[in-house]
Amino acid sequence: MSVDSTGDGETTPRIEVTEEAAERALDLLKGEDMDVDEAGLRLYVQQGGCAGLSYGMRFDTDPDEDDTIYEHHGLRIFVDPASMKYIEGSVLDYESGLQADGFTVENPNVVSECGCGESFRT
Repeated sequence: MSVDSTGDGETTPRIEVTEEAAERALDLLKGEDMDVDEAGLRLYVQQGGCAGLSYGMRFDTDPDEDDTIYEHHGLRIFVDPASMKYIEGSVLDYESGLQADGFTVENPNVVSECGCGESFRT
């Protein structure tokens, strides 16, 4: 298990999390009665969508041995090695708007997205 909580990013690939995204995720964790010191947000990539790949997120309390764990603004993020190759360098954010509120991933590896923005290709 690789841990990156120093913020220097020199030894492990980076995933950034904005303060707004961390606050929203921590609020949701607390609403699920999960221990924020033990639990975290798993960010992963799965096959699916019209462009081929899509993001997934879920709360997790048991990171795998080969996960990379990031900590930003008090939130732990778990990323498996298969997903890391697609999302390295990404920024997890939370956006509020007139039509929807939700988490977004700004991914520098994306070369195209489907029209609805739900899936991507790298």
